[in-house]
Amino acid sequence: MSIWTRITEAVSALASGESLSAVFDKLRSPPQRGVAFTIAVIALSAKMAKADGQVTRDEVTAFREVFQIARDDEPGAARVFNLARTDVAGYQDYARRIQQMFADDPETLLDLMEGLFHIALADGVYHPGEDDFLANVATIFGLSELDFRTLRLRFVPDARPDPFRVLGVTPDTPLPEIRKAWRNLVRQTHPDSMIARGVPEEAIRLAEKRLIDINRAWDEINGALDT
Repeated sequence: MSIWTRITEAVSALASGESLSAVFDKLRSPPQRGVAFTIAVIALSAKMAKADGQVTRDEVTAFREVFQIARDDEPGAARVFNLARTDVAGYQDYARRIQQMFADDPETLLDLMEGLFHIALADGVYHPGEDDFLANVATIFGLSELDFRTLRLRFVPDARPDPFRVLGVTPDTPLPEIRKAWRNLVRQTHPDSMIARGVPEEAIRLAEKRLIDINRAWDEINGALDT
């Protein structure tokens, strides 16, 4: 049974009246958590599409970049998106259940937020409705306001990321401590570390951009302090 078959079955159960709690309870353990992660991004992306009132070709392309959907699986992926978009459950219900499922793995929730930002900004426009949506989801996920602002600075066009915020330090932090923070983030984001803690494949692909941002932030800070 392909992952898209399992995903379609899960979202179809929602559409047919099965409770959100019951569906996600079936997806709590590996390998089903990978299915849950995929459903989470699909469902929240579908709900987010309502925030700006449209789904652009760029957003669809970004979605395919995250999940690398095979041509044979495209109909199943489209069905899942449409089912989630028309489901009567609000996005807050989805977000709460997802938070509960990954409560012991906050890094995966951060990965999921990055995926949503990636899709939202694919068309180059950051709609106020998308900002409200993502801010609310981040709050439900338990992300701090600083975490959310840091994500927004990294993704929103024309917003230059603060390298210190990217690394979770301040300009007053001594360079050795900044270097330590950078190394810890690189270690946490490395694919081998993520695989070891059972992170879904999609989240590992999403973390590639984060690793680029982390290394760029360190190079900027280190270069500035060396001059």
